[in-house]
Amino acid sequence: MRLSRQRRMVLELLWDVKDHLSARDIFEKLNARGRNIGHTSVYQNLEALQSAGVIECLDRASGRLYGYRSDPHSHITCLNTGAIQDLDVELPPDLLRQIEEHTGFSIESYTLHLSGRPR
Repeated sequence: MRLSRQRRMVLELLWDVKDHLSARDIFEKLNARGRNIGHTSVYQNLEALQSAGVIECLDRASGRLYGYRSDPHSHITCLNTGAIQDLDVELPPDLLRQIEEHTGFSIESYTLHLSGRPR
């Protein structure tokens, strides 16, 4: 994949912010930083980066959110604010075996999505 100036701007923003942002958030943040980029260019570059496996895309009821990580990982969503936090979680081998026995599937990879409220 060719790393155009606009793709670099999008990537640098996601790496800098380290959060899950909508395309609109990305557009607004880039333009607030003096980076002139159009809505269409943001969407096209996000799609290209996500298709190439460089960034992640989370589909939510409120729309798509994009994150800087592309490696397998899990998430926890705050039910109060909607904020999403990345998690690196490894399930116990016994639990994975139980799931395999229950489903008849051999688990090769997994991600979890947890929801909760701060204590």
